[in-house]
Amino acid sequence: MTKLSVNVNKIATLRNARGKDLPNVLEESQKIIGFGAQGITVHPRPDGRHIRWPDVVELKQAINVELNIEGYPGNHFLEKVLQVEPDQCTLVPDPPEVLTSNAGWKVFGNEAFLESVINRIKTKNIRVSLFVDPHSIDMKELLLLRDMGADRIELYTESYADHYNTPEKEDVIKIYQKCAQLADSMGMAVNGGHDLNLDNLAYFAQSIPELQEVSIGHALVCDALNFGWQETISKYLNCLHQ
Repeated sequence: MTKLSVNVNKIATLRNARGKDLPNVLEESQKIIGFGAQGITVHPRPDGRHIRWPDVVELKQAINVELNIEGYPGNHFLEKVLQVEPDQCTLVPDPPEVLTSNAGWKVFGNEAFLESVINRIKTKNIRVSLFVDPHSIDMKELLLLRDMGADRIELYTESYADHYNTPEKEDVIKIYQKCAQLADSMGMAVNGGHDLNLDNLAYFAQSIPELQEVSIGHALVCDALNFGWQETISKYLNCLHQ
């Protein structure tokens, strides 16, 4: 069954707006876990505009579900990841100034860098996942990632979300299916994330049987404003388990 990992960055964004500790990231994360989420995702950025490394350390020490740290693998990020030792590290190709993740890795041209990063993370037995765009990655690049030691890929799902309510939906989902099938055939597991929500999640999960985990933050937190944590988590889990 596909696991739900909730990205709690937006909780930290709300807290940071007042400069104090309301809402408390750990307390809200524990509520989310208590209502059924099987993981917590964080994406600390260099400017500290939402989640911060002290939050990450506190989460690692206190939660009893999988912790997934996302980020661009610069030296500082890698040092912190190796200190925290999360269950999973998801590598994204974001430069520091971007608002949110908006592209998958270009493997060709980055082979030496990615192999070095993956090897460094796996010295701590941390699962490594890489953010990829099914529209632009090919079989040779997936093979390279596999041979470098990547455990998983995360499908960048913005294009799927953008086309969900259009006539192109079926053509687009076939691209995701092919990428997921290729990765699975190579021994890499498949995650997904970006712009997944209550409208489009169920169809995506049904269409990608290889899907191990989804990471959802912005839409889920917005839904929680209307439904509360318990009902919101229940709704997302129902989408995944239909």
